[in-house]
Amino acid sequence: MLGAALFAFSAGWFLIGLGHVWAHPIVGWAALPVMAALAARSCLRVGRRTDLTGPARAFWRRIGLACAVFTAGLVSNAVDATTGPDAPSRYVSPLTSVLLLGLLFFALAAMFRLTSWHRTRPEWFRFGVDAVIVLITVGVLFWHYSLRHMWADSDNGSSALPFVAVVLLVLISALAMIKLSFAGSGHLDRMSLSIITVGVALAAASGSLAPHLRDRPYLSGTMLAAAVVALTAQLAAERQRRAPAPGPKDRTSARRFTVLPYAALAAIDVTLLATAATTGGELLLLAVCTVVLGGLVASRQVSALRENTRLLDTVDAHLRQLRDYQEKLDHEVTHDPLTGMPNRTLFTSALAAGGSFHVALLDIDDFKVINDRLGHSTGDQMLRTIGDRLSAAIGPGDVAARLGGDEFTVLLTGRTHDEAENLLTELLDVVRQPLVVGRFEMTPRVSMGATAAVDGDTPEELLRRGDVAMYAAKSAGGDRRTWFDPLMDELAATEAVLGAQLQQAVGRDELFMLYQPIVELPDGRFAGVEALVRWRHPEHGLVSPGVFIPLAERTGSIVEVGRWVLEQVVRQAAAWQREYGERAPAKVSFNISARQLQEPGFAGEVAALLAREGVDPARLVAEVTETAVLGTGTALDTVKALNALGLRIALDDFGTGASSLSLLVDCPAQILKVDKSFVDGVTTASPQAVIVDNLIRITGGLRLEAVAEGVETAEQAARLHQLGYRLAQGFHFARPMPGEDVALLFETAEVSRSVS
Repeated sequence: MLGAALFAFSAGWFLIGLGHVWAHPIVGWAALPVMAALAARSCLRVGRRTDLTGPARAFWRRIGLACAVFTAGLVSNAVDATTGPDAPSRYVSPLTSVLLLGLLFFALAAMFRLTSWHRTRPEWFRFGVDAVIVLITVGVLFWHYSLRHMWADSDNGSSALPFVAVVLLVLISALAMIKLSFAGSGHLDRMSLSIITVGVALAAASGSLAPHLRDRPYLSGTMLAAAVVALTAQLAAERQRRAPAPGPKDRTSARRFTVLPYAALAAIDVTLLATAATTGGELLLLAVCTVVLGGLVASRQVSALRENTRLLDTVDAHLRQLRDYQEKLDHEVTHDPLTGMPNRTLFTSALAAGGSFHVALLDIDDFKVINDRLGHSTGDQMLRTIGDRLSAAIGPGDVAARLGGDEFTVLLTGRTHDEAENLLTELLDVVRQPLVVGRFEMTPRVSMGATAAVDGDTPEELLRRGDVAMYAAKSAGGDRRTWFDPLMDELAATEAVLGAQLQQAVGRDELFMLYQPIVELPDGRFAGVEALVRWRHPEHGLVSPGVFIPLAERTGSIVEVGRWVLEQVVRQAAAWQREYGERAPAKVSFNISARQLQEPGFAGEVAALLAREGVDPARLVAEVTETAVLGTGTALDTVKALNALGLRIALDDFGTGASSLSLLVDCPAQILKVDKSFVDGVTTASPQAVIVDNLIRITGGLRLEAVAEGVETAEQAARLHQLGYRLAQGFHFARPMPGEDVALLFETAEVSRSVS
């Protein structure tokens, strides 16, 4: 480092000059302006750092300006010392005086402008006391060891400028110590300010050499002081340049115990003892007693301060712990514990803030099936993955949250309708990407309902509209996005009224039963019936099962409706058995909902009903959907209990839900009903035909009966028979009919249409 090399040269030249007479001082002055210029460059370069705060950059610019003025002053001082009429001398011209005083002015301005944190009134009082202690101590020490010698030189006719300069250096040194110790470093690197403090103090201490320079006009205390100031300024700037950007200030450091006031007391005590020792006698004894007493008082105070600091540290630790607990509680209240996403509370708060935004609700289709079949850990991992995908895909200012269960919601801010629609499409594409959980690879299917905020909307209203739109998407088949339409509210209101009326339909005798024959292929002989419930509404007439059955599932009235259906079917089967004996239907199928299978004691109710009516349980076939019995929970246990009672079990609509061939092993089914959606394509070269063909092979291997549903044409019946199907039902053979009409078929045991 060039600055260090020049300092070594200048200091060495000066020290040698104390014992050797140099012919001319120009050599000693030559390196000093170069050192000051290097320091100015380093300080100004640090003053351009963008990662420093504004006050810190301003400090280094002022110090750099001071060093630039210092450079000019040293050049002028060198000219004064080497070219005057009495050269070599310590003569200082008015120009040099102005420049060096300018240096001190800029340095003082830089120190005074250093910022510190906000203080309370008691803290300002303590700070003022500490500052006075430092100022008095520094003043006494420098007067005793340096300034009084320079004052004597000024009385002997020498220039008073060095004396004034050293006084100002003492002031700068004291101010730097105060700033560093008590007021903080004002966003500066503390080591950098410490280097400046030490440098200025050493420069001021150079005044103590004044008695040794009286007979050496070729030497000046400015030489050594300037070298020290220039080097330490450059070192401090380089230290600041390499230091990391300052972080937030730890406020607790304001009260930390500092040794500087006690060091000041110790320094004064040493000076007092040294001075008293030269006189001896009573003054020395008094000085010793004073120092010992002051030391004891200081020791007691230090002990008390350390105990107070320990107690305050304990309080701080408890407060930090309480803050951590509070932050944790705040996070738990506003965030979902499974995914870490904002929850309903935080999302509702974001909605309440108002503004122009769009809201979308997302629900994972068939999530219950995934949970039941693959386990809750798999379902939880799927939720976490989808939550991560949503959070990563939204933009700044948007919010993605989990409302609960398998339901998520997204808040999009500051977008037009087209922009929101494009982003929601992207979100669906992101969520639908295949994911691997353990050994399972899945492609999520998501239904989304979206709505735009309008003036006056409440959070509850926005979530309600999104929920209505989402269920409309599910009703349309799922795995799609639907925007809210006011007509949906009308439909929802109608559905709500219809749902309330459905709950009263059983008591009003509005429900009735029809039975659709099941036939043998190819001759169409009667093989059994499937019981189907219908609703004759007093105002709307016949309500489609596709409307009121899902409605009953959503409202929970399916349990009461299902219980009524079960009683009607068992009574009808018992009546046929009593009246027709062996000619009675061998298979009377009826549907059991997933909600019924979850009801406690359902199998016991069935057993009691069978015993009361006296029907042969082997004639009854309980049809359950594959989604209802996936997994190993209550539903599957209930199915096994029904089978143990003697009922046969049929898997209904097989292939339309979350099908798993392992279900054919886990569930005690004897009959497999192939859904109409597959039968429709059996006469074409279609994937449906391939599925129908392979299902009959599987059922044959597992010794299960296969029943083809929804047969509507003779071509379909013929093709099914050709593939190996021996049981079928559908409009081609017979439509659903009342129980008394079914009895007419017992006479011939043949349905009106056959394959031929």
